[in-house]
Amino acid sequence: MTRAENFEELRPLLFSIAYRLLGSVSEAEDAVQETWLRYAACPAEPRSAKAFLSAVVTRISIDVLRSARVRREEYVGPWFPEPLLTDPYQDPERSAELADSVSMAALLLLERLSPLERAVFVLREVFGFAFREIASAVERSEAACRQLAMQARRHMNEGRPRFDADRGERDELARRFFDAFREGDVDGLRELLAADVHLIGDGGGKAPQWKPVIFGAETVSRVLAALCPPFARIGGVVVPHEVNGQPGAIFRDRDGRVISTLALDILDGQVQTIRTVINPDKLGHLGPVADAWAVLRQATRARRSAG
Repeated sequence: MTRAENFEELRPLLFSIAYRLLGSVSEAEDAVQETWLRYAACPAEPRSAKAFLSAVVTRISIDVLRSARVRREEYVGPWFPEPLLTDPYQDPERSAELADSVSMAALLLLERLSPLERAVFVLREVFGFAFREIASAVERSEAACRQLAMQARRHMNEGRPRFDADRGERDELARRFFDAFREGDVDGLRELLAADVHLIGDGGGKAPQWKPVIFGAETVSRVLAALCPPFARIGGVVVPHEVNGQPGAIFRDRDGRVISTLALDILDGQVQTIRTVINPDKLGHLGPVADAWAVLRQATRARRSAG
C-alpha cells in the first residue's frame, strides 16, 4: 500500500482518537490533516503506520487541548463538545467502549482529566493500545503511563453515569419523548422525565437559549411542551437522529438549515439529562446553520398569533 492508501485506511481511527481528546469535530479534522502532512514528510517508512500515525495525532491533539483548556475557562455558559452524528471508526471487539466514550456525558467527564491523563485513558481504555505504544505516543515511560491510566480511571469512575443496557427500551422511550415533544404534551413529557431532570443548553453567548440549566420534571416538561408547536407552525422540523451515540435530534428551519442539536441521557427508564447545542460555531460541520435569533422571533410571533 502507498502512504496515502495507508493513511486513508487509518483516517477513521485517527479522527476518533482526536475527537475524544478534543471534543471538537473541526479541531479533530485539523489534527488528522496535520498528521498526514507529517507522515508525508517523514523521510523513512515507519515500521507500523498505525502506531506512528496514532502517536502523531495524539501528540498534536495534546498540544491543541492544552491551549483549548484556556479558551474553555473563558467560555460563556455551559460548554459541550461539538455534536457528532456518526463515529467513523468501528471495531466490533471494542464497540461498547467506543459507544460509551463518545457520549456527551463521557466527554464531559474527560474534561476533568489533564491532557496526558486524557490521552492515556483514551488510547488504553477506549482503543485498547498497549502501554508500550502509549508510552511512545505521549513520550513518557510505561510506568508513568500506567500511573496516569490508574489516576484517569479513578476520576472517570467517580463520575461515570450508568446508561440503560437495553438499546431497544432506550430507543422506545426516546420515540415516546419526541412524540410528546412534537405534540406539546406536558403530561406525556412529564411521565418520561426523572424528577431531578436537567435541561442544559450550550449557546456560548452566541445564540438564544433558556437559563443555562433548567431543573425538575415539572418545569422542564412545560418548557419543552411550549417550544415545539410554534416552531412547527413556522416550518421548523425536529429530526430524530443519534447524537454522540445517544438518542437525540437535529432542529432545522423551514429551509433545512441547522438550528441546534439535542441529546438525551436515559437511565432506569427515564430521561435524566437533556443537552442542547445551539452555539452556531459548533454546528457548521452539520450543514448550513440557521440564524437562531431570527427563528426565535418567528416562533414568538407564531405563538402570540395562536394565543
